Amino acid sequence: MTAVFLTLLDVSIATVALPSIGRGLGADASDLQWVISGYALAFGMVPIVAGRLGDDRGRREMLLIGIPAFVVFSALVGLAPSPGVIIAARVVQGLAGGLLNPQVSGLVQQLFTPAERGKAFGALGGVVGIATAAGPVVGGVIIALGGEQFGWRLCFLVNVPLGIASFLLCRRLLPVTPRRETTRALDLPGVGLLAVGVLGLLFPAVEFDAGHDARLFVLVAPALAVLAGFVAWEAGPARRRGHPLVDLGLFRIRSYADGIVLALLFFCAYTGTPLVLALFLQDGLGFSALQSGLTASSYAVGVSVAAPIAGRLLPRAGRKVLVGALVLFGTGVAAAAVLAAVLAGRVEPAHVALAMAPALVVAGLGGGSVITPNQALSLAEVDVRGGSTAGGMLQTSQRIGNAIGAAVITAVFYAVASGAAGEGPARAARYGHAYAAGLAVSVVFTAAALVLAIRDVGRSRVPEAAGS
Repeated sequence: MTAVFLTLLDVSIATVALPSIGRGLGADASDLQWVISGYALAFGMVPIVAGRLGDDRGRREMLLIGIPAFVVFSALVGLAPSPGVIIAARVVQGLAGGLLNPQVSGLVQQLFTPAERGKAFGALGGVVGIATAAGPVVGGVIIALGGEQFGWRLCFLVNVPLGIASFLLCRRLLPVTPRRETTRALDLPGVGLLAVGVLGLLFPAVEFDAGHDARLFVLVAPALAVLAGFVAWEAGPARRRGHPLVDLGLFRIRSYADGIVLALLFFCAYTGTPLVLALFLQDGLGFSALQSGLTASSYAVGVSVAAPIAGRLLPRAGRKVLVGALVLFGTGVAAAAVLAAVLAGRVEPAHVALAMAPALVVAGLGGGSVITPNQALSLAEVDVRGGSTAGGMLQTSQRIGNAIGAAVITAVFYAVASGAAGEGPARAARYGHAYAAGLAVSVVFTAAALVLAIRDVGRSRVPEAAGS
């Protein structure tokens, strides 16, 4: 959990640090976009490969490679003399993050019995919420203390002591993970096809945030063709050679296949909402980064509170937890949208934020009760020996959902916000309607995920995992 905390804290702090990076190094909007996008692309491309390496060569070993790499490249970002060096270091930092994250879900499966995993994943969800909540606030405080030139560097250098502590804890406390008796060769053609296909899906979505050029999505069709080729390769030549990258038989496990689809749909709804919240608060209401972070922390507090509780309910309630959580999330998001549309431009900005805080807490309670319970339910019937690879595929579906949701929700937001007044109540009102329109997209994705969860609610008992 310390390793996951490290990667998530970095993501939220990096977003807060962007304006200071731009002013400190003279980075333009495209450079700043790639500080975020380069990390996201690299992170999203490697979880499946990383999971396979962990299953075959030891999860603890892969974790103890990924953490130091993440620390080293975090330090390089913090010491970077130019935007180009930052972008390059962020890409490699994303690869390191993608290497270490799938090992965590594999280790949870390995170290805990099926009855205990809900609690373990619930604790992990609490860490996710704390990291998400702490990032914007910690980043704002660090920048305020370090000043314009050094504050943003300290935002990345803080990963160094945190990463060293995580490495020492993992090395001391984690047991050596069992390896396969015969280490399988890595399916390099499969790796190449998967990397190109996932890149083709992620690149237009993350780059769309910078230029809002819909022509980028022309890349989706060839990307889907490459991924179809990947499936054909894995089902045919790779399987006959005896070492496919992905066991396609996993998708015959209904709980796993449905969990992948639900994760994709929910992350389409989930990830874009804090992005448009920050845009609404800072560009529409005139909040500072720290004020915006404090407002958004009410959402993250809900996540932190709900995740451990949902994990404890999981063994008894099963998929009913997901149904209730999705209803809560959709209700909170819809309420925040209505409040922003009605109040922005009519009352003081601080009063708008205060009125929205309870709705954001409700959305956080729902969001915190979806992610890790869905992870636990999805992996419950998966053979523990392939747990990291299965977890890597689940994370890849989340990353794709991240990219799609962020692109669509922010596109709707900017379309409605265009032509807003330069300042004053009229600008706030237009941005309030833009925020509500973006959240309407989130509600649609949430409803689709809810339909899937209701369909599967009969599978309420957490089954015994294979190979446990």
